[in-house]
Amino acid sequence: MRLVLAGGLAFAVTAAAGQPLIGWLTRLKYGQRAYEDAPQTHQKKTGTPTMGGLLFVAAPLIALGIAPTRTTVALSLLVGGMAAIGLVDDLAAIRQARNRGLGARTKFGLTALVGTLFLGLLGGASPRLSTPIAGLTTTSRTVWYGLSLLAILGTTHAVNLTDGLDGLAGGTVLPPLAVLASIAVRSGSEAAATLEVATAGAVLGFLLYNRYPAKVFMGDTGSLALGAVLSGGAIVTGSQLLLPIIGGVPVAEALSVILQVASFKLTKRRIFRMSPLHHHFELGGWPETKVTTRFWLASAALSGLGLALAARP
Repeated sequence: MRLVLAGGLAFAVTAAAGQPLIGWLTRLKYGQRAYEDAPQTHQKKTGTPTMGGLLFVAAPLIALGIAPTRTTVALSLLVGGMAAIGLVDDLAAIRQARNRGLGARTKFGLTALVGTLFLGLLGGASPRLSTPIAGLTTTSRTVWYGLSLLAILGTTHAVNLTDGLDGLAGGTVLPPLAVLASIAVRSGSEAAATLEVATAGAVLGFLLYNRYPAKVFMGDTGSLALGAVLSGGAIVTGSQLLLPIIGGVPVAEALSVILQVASFKLTKRRIFRMSPLHHHFELGGWPETKVTTRFWLASAALSGLGLALAARP
């Protein structure tokens, strides 16, 4: 019942607050500019309010109210810290009147700092140093910290890259959120389960306004926060090595960027029509809604596979 309450309350708050937030962002002229080299169809999106990811703040607040534990506090600080970095990034992009805010190194360094602080707080709260990770067990604190920090950095930036089409990032993270909530329930982690379910409710409420044609974008404020929820929940439940499977769509998006940049620097040739991967399919003639729904289905299939693997004895 607590989980139902968390998800339902987060959905209701987000759905109710969405329209007032859009109006406020519009009055402040906090609109996003389309990338200059994005597909031409994206130019009409310029001016659409951004930073709608502020709505996701409801999730950790609700989780804190329902499951006020030290682990919930640590997870909430991780999500809030990543959202704050995204907010600064979004404001910088708006101020510069171009779709580029903080530099890549600055953003990476700040997310690494927040992730390190989270792991320090979480490690101090946990009495066990032996952490099961996808069927493996490690007694090394160094290995645990290394894998966990990698999970945070990889997931937050991968979800950030996935946020490029109306409803894409939001719909893509819902299946992994469901898997992590299921794992958290089985492992007895009330904090992680409550946060994952509350975030799923908030994302569903947000999609009322972010589905095609989007009335608001989540911005880096939202995408970095969602990546934090996924990675934080995986770390608390020892599921770090499942993230590349259940989060296979964001992983593919990130890999497409890495491969594209590496190929162009080494050979002056591009592997994809454009990266991240969703733009490759757009330029191949797929309508935006088709790309989005196909990526949602892929996320659901990969999350189902991850759940089956997690359920193995």
